[in-house]
Amino acid sequence: MIKNTKTNTYENDRLFMYIGIDHGTTYMRFASSDNNVFRISRRDVAAMSMHELLESILHGLKTSADKIKMIALTYSMGDGIDKITPIDHVSNRGIRSREGAGLHVGGGTLVFDTISQSGIPAIVIPGLHRGNTVDDRFNVFSHGASPEKLGIMYYAHRKGYDHFIICDISSNTVTLVAANARVLGAIDACIFAPGTHHGPLDLSAIRDVDARLYTANEAFTKAGVLAMTEYHDIHELVSGFGSGDHKAINALDTMALFASMEIVSMNLLLREKDIMTPKIFISGSVSEIKYVIEKIEGHIGSRVESLGEWSAARGCACIAEDVYKGQHSILGIPVE
Repeated sequence: MIKNTKTNTYENDRLFMYIGIDHGTTYMRFASSDNNVFRISRRDVAAMSMHELLESILHGLKTSADKIKMIALTYSMGDGIDKITPIDHVSNRGIRSREGAGLHVGGGTLVFDTISQSGIPAIVIPGLHRGNTVDDRFNVFSHGASPEKLGIMYYAHRKGYDHFIICDISSNTVTLVAANARVLGAIDACIFAPGTHHGPLDLSAIRDVDARLYTANEAFTKAGVLAMTEYHDIHELVSGFGSGDHKAINALDTMALFASMEIVSMNLLLREKDIMTPKIFISGSVSEIKYVIEKIEGHIGSRVESLGEWSAARGCACIAEDVYKGQHSILGIPVE
């Protein structure tokens, strides 16, 4: 358990803050409990020194190190730890291996090491994986969701909901479900619904991997809906959609359809608990596209609320605050 050893009866909490860090696929996103946010591309981070990075974080959040009570940090798959853990108790940055799904550019590693050596109190959030998934049936999959998804879930919970489904749609698509303020399980990006860049390996990809045309990880990073178009990123895709390009429209339709399928499937878990009307959220960069929201609402027959691209970092800041103040678990995930 993280203990608060700096209690001061006369301390004004408004002078201090809590920080959440979202290790995203393309960007590192930072949010503070006083509602400041900023982001840096992982490639830009990788080119910085530790001193430059820490100064950039503090400047971006308009604060200083002595005003930060605690940081909640996410890193990669987060599959090397089962609990929310003090950063100085974490080995290998909380992961089993650097090999796996997704691009590796070094930015997240530098952020982790910078925070670890900064002297600022920090905790590391685990991913959802075999070892800490509440519903044993999900353990057929080795991994359900990376740590920042727990930040998104906590952000939704802090908005006043105990039963909800979240579909995070961006470079990846990951869907999660919670009942009675406890996370039940998640469908990871490499299992079903595609994102813009990444998606599951289909028969053709498996054959290409077996033929050694590329690795399984390379296949994963090329299986998103952008592969259906000539576009390179979400900004180009949205621009093409605005111009009425059929391929861009089809790409967004595809993401909306398969994201809806994951949302509907998660309802089965909640019905087992007699929960019939969960709150439905979407998050991530794609979640802010009105066309996608309307398509998903039409598919599932329910209203959807977008949490936006900052929800993971904001939720992690909330986790930092509540752990600092003595919370023993976050959505059923224990605090060491």
